[in-house]
Amino acid sequence: MRTTTTIEHTRKLDRHYRQNVVGIASVEFLWGLGLPVVIESTFLQLFLKSLGASSTAVGLIPTLFFIGCSIFALFSSYITEDLRFKRGAVILLHLISGLSLFLLGGFLLVIEDDKWMVTFFFSCYGLFSICVGMTLPVWLNYLVQIFSEQKSVAGFAYMMIASNVAKLISSLFLVELVERYAFSRTASALTFTTVGLVFAAGSLFFMLTREIPRIGPEKVQKKEYLPAYLIRTLRKILSDRNFLFFLGGDTEYFILVTVISFYANYATLYCGVAPAMAAGGFVMCLYIGAIVSNIICGAMGMLSLKNKFVASKLFALAAIGVLIFSQSTTGFFIVSALIGTSRGIRNVAYAPAVKKLSGLSDSTGYFAVAPILTLPFAVALPMLTGWFLDGTPHLKADAYRLIFATAGLLLLASLASVSQADFKGSEDP
Repeated sequence: MRTTTTIEHTRKLDRHYRQNVVGIASVEFLWGLGLPVVIESTFLQLFLKSLGASSTAVGLIPTLFFIGCSIFALFSSYITEDLRFKRGAVILLHLISGLSLFLLGGFLLVIEDDKWMVTFFFSCYGLFSICVGMTLPVWLNYLVQIFSEQKSVAGFAYMMIASNVAKLISSLFLVELVERYAFSRTASALTFTTVGLVFAAGSLFFMLTREIPRIGPEKVQKKEYLPAYLIRTLRKILSDRNFLFFLGGDTEYFILVTVISFYANYATLYCGVAPAMAAGGFVMCLYIGAIVSNIICGAMGMLSLKNKFVASKLFALAAIGVLIFSQSTTGFFIVSALIGTSRGIRNVAYAPAVKKLSGLSDSTGYFAVAPILTLPFAVALPMLTGWFLDGTPHLKADAYRLIFATAGLLLLASLASVSQADFKGSEDP
């Protein structure tokens, strides 16, 4: 039974619900314009291939991103744990992430040698990944704190709809960009520079949101050292059986990121798909699927929290099936839409699920430490995929199909894991 204090806190949050939705949706719309270029991007893998990079190098893209999001998330979580208001930290971290891409664009404008360009690309992308990694736990915890439990999924859904609409618009521009300029140095550099500026501008819209201080903060009397903070949070997570089952199910995220990182190359090398279509058209279908699932499973509130995760894995498995047995352009569009639907469901449900399963009013530690537990899988999967493809050129298209079949088996395991999780009989928040 909820206390009077909790009820009053919920009323305060709901009073600012629309204002907060507008604020975070505005941020995500501008960030959505740039995300297809730099995160889970078919553009990046084709850009690196145009520079002569290997499949192993392509596999480094998600690997760097996951390392940045896992290890460095802990630092921002630790630093911001005692902050009563976290909006300022959220804005600052978003600004720094955008400026790191602006730096990448500047390097590409002045570097002429392709070999050095690849080196500087990974240096700057690594910096970007660190910045995003430090941003994510603080951002996610901020979002679940400015919405009540009952409205958090819907709030995330409207935010993701805005983001995915922007991504859809951006994907159309990517098709035109690649068709007109291919992957020229100047065009690519200006693209990264523009994305960095758009990210920085979007960060300022957090000023529209209203933050209500959380109730009952979980914190020790004296500030812990970082190792003690890590150990305390790890012990709590490792003793939580439901959360561990949930994490096992969320490996779907890394599986699909790996598939996204390589299937555009498979389509262009062995299935006759034009690079421009793979760089923009696939992404467009990804976000159409995501928008539909955001509306149905988020804004409309269909399915319980647990069943959202089950559904996301079923759509992912369907995508893998089509990917293995179809080589047509239409088939790749269907695969992209199915993957987008799967990821759209997961994205609106992930943060509310972590918040609920943690049982804490401030879940920043969970958001920061959980990726550390999945880091070995997140790093190994794309790297092993790249090494396998580089080491089996004689298999040609069959090498990719073996990778996709393995992804399907791993998705089945993730489905079995999340099916064991107990969401405490809750309905959607």
